[in-house]
Order: sequence, then C-alpha cells, then structure tokens
Amino acid sequence: QLELVESGGGLVQPGGSLRLSCTASGSSLDYYSIGWVRRAPGKEREGVSCINFSIGSTLYADSVKGRFTISRDNTKNMVYMNMSGLKPEDTADYYCAASAWGCGYFRDHIDGLDYWGQGTQVTVSS
Repeated sequence: QLELVESGGGLVQPGGSLRLSCTASGSSLDYYSIGWVRRAPGKEREGVSCINFSIGSTLYADSVKGRFTISRDNTKNMVYMNMSGLKPEDTADYYCAASAWGCGYFRDHIDGLDYWGQGTQVTVSS
C-alpha cells in the first residue's frame, strides 16, 4: 500500500515561487507514475504534471508549461514540483497522486488514479 504525503504549500505573491514535495512510503515509486492534481475553488480537478518515476519522462498541462517543473529523487522516494511565475489562477489545493500506468493515463484518468495524498493548499495573492 502506497502512502503519499504532500508538503510545501502556502501563500505567495503573484510572480513568486514555491516547491511542493511528495513523500512516499509503503512501496517504491519505481512502479508508478506520480503527479500533481489540483482543484481550484469552483473548478474541476486538473492534472498538472506527471513523472514516470523509473525513467523520468514528464508531462505537463498546457496551463503550467514553462512555469512548473516536476522532478524526483530516487534515493529518497520523493517527487517535487517547482512552481515559478505563479498566478492567482494557480490558487488551488494540490494533491500528489500515483498511477500504476503511464503519464498519459494519469493525465486522462484522474478519477481512476490509484493513490492520493491529503493535499496541500497553495494561495497566490497580493
């Protein structure tokens, strides 16, 4: 059983940066694609980014391309998402999630992801 715990959310001004971390326990992430899903107030959940943990390939939503970077640390079984150029529309609860399938599946089947963290809140406001 994989357990995921997010950290790193907070309040940041527009144009600022944050780094979210996802710590995994219970299983090696080598068997999964790991990513971030966000839910903004009044909006549907959106798959933001994904990384295939074993090979490192990545995928991003158009809304964050060029601003967000997902990475992993194989030795620590952790995934990170560096967020820069933050906008008020990035305000959301961010969840770390895992799928036994690839990132294409992750992007297209958010409701079917296998494991979820509790979420961390990101607020972009002046």
